Amino acid sequence: QVQLVESGGGLVQAGGSLRLSCAASGRTFSRYNVGWFRQAPGKERNFVAVISWSGGRTDYADSVRGRFTISRDNAKNTVYLQMNSLKPEDTATYYCAADERRYGRNWYEFVAWGQGTQVTVSS
Repeated sequence: QVQLVESGGGLVQAGGSLRLSCAASGRTFSRYNVGWFRQAPGKERNFVAVISWSGGRTDYADSVRGRFTISRDNAKNTVYLQMNSLKPEDTATYYCAADERRYGRNWYEFVAWGQGTQVTVSS
């Protein structure tokens, strides 16, 4: 099973950009679908984006479509989330998750998780 480490979070003003990275250990990372999820304090964990193992399929939450882009570089064992036009409501802890079989929006279907990275968007 892969181990995941997120990075790239921080404090940014509304309208700004951040790029999150999800680095994985393990030679089989290229077989895993990877999703990004986020959770604000006191709220449930929500789907943000997902990418298939090959990078050929992607899906986005309506709230981020057109602003966020998920991509991957299997040679570097890394998945990225480029976040543009950030809004205060994007403030949350962002988690990446991976699964060999699941490709979808349900966080509970993903077996491997990172520790999360905080994104704070000021107004």
